[in-house]
Amino acid sequence: MKRFDEILHNGYSQSFDITRIIFHEKTEHQELVIFETPTFGRVMALDNIVQVTTRDEHVYHEMLTHVPLLAKGNVKDVLIIGGGDGGILRETLRHASVQHATLVELDRAVVDLSLEHFPDISNGAFSDPRTDLIITDGVKFVAETDKRFDVVIVDSTDPVGPGEVLFTESFYADCHRCLKEGGVLVTQNGVPFFQGDEVTNTYQRMAKSFADNSFYTAVVPTYIGGFMTLGWASDDAGLRHVDVETLRARFAAAQIKCRYYTPDLHKAAFALPQFILDLMRK
Repeated sequence: MKRFDEILHNGYSQSFDITRIIFHEKTEHQELVIFETPTFGRVMALDNIVQVTTRDEHVYHEMLTHVPLLAKGNVKDVLIIGGGDGGILRETLRHASVQHATLVELDRAVVDLSLEHFPDISNGAFSDPRTDLIITDGVKFVAETDKRFDVVIVDSTDPVGPGEVLFTESFYADCHRCLKEGGVLVTQNGVPFFQGDEVTNTYQRMAKSFADNSFYTAVVPTYIGGFMTLGWASDDAGLRHVDVETLRARFAAAQIKCRYYTPDLHKAAFALPQFILDLMRK
């Protein structure tokens, strides 16, 4: 294998030159390949879909984590569904207020191989005493847990294969059940230029359980197609409209240095292009 071709979208693909294949095997749940590239560094793909690269992982992980945590403020308990590479966990634990971070991952191999081949992504987060790593089905966990969380972050694959069940109405309802009052759910929600149905379906399904739901955006180079939408749901509509001065104060108090996230970008990320607003109203 000298090139990796990701064919995620009909009629359009992206291709990576490979300088070295590090790992390629079918795990219990999915096909997993890790390889080196001259442009994006080290890459992990699941079922031929790129999940993470060492060059741009910070964009996705910072925006999926700091937006809900800083909007909510003083977050103590966080649930992460998926995210076996540890990037969301790393960013979550940078908040001193966080007392417990529960990460639920379906595939143990993703965690083990990430620790071996992408150690800088988790950066010791799995060894933090605040971390509780649970290897199980995320759908089963949110349906059965008696724990309650300030924020739930769903760092999932696209809604194909093992990730499909994380985009259902029943899953969102169970996430709502295990949130504390006024808690926030955020989700990976695809690239709407190519995956518009994900926006429409998620918006309609989340609305069945939450009083306020919408999306915010980030641009991650390897998630091709322009804007990536990140799903947002809460019963507290005010959290989506926290003023930038408050965000700046919370960010400064947290003493976190980011490569992509800023409080001003946080505020602006909720201003959606018309085509995304149209997808929400279909």
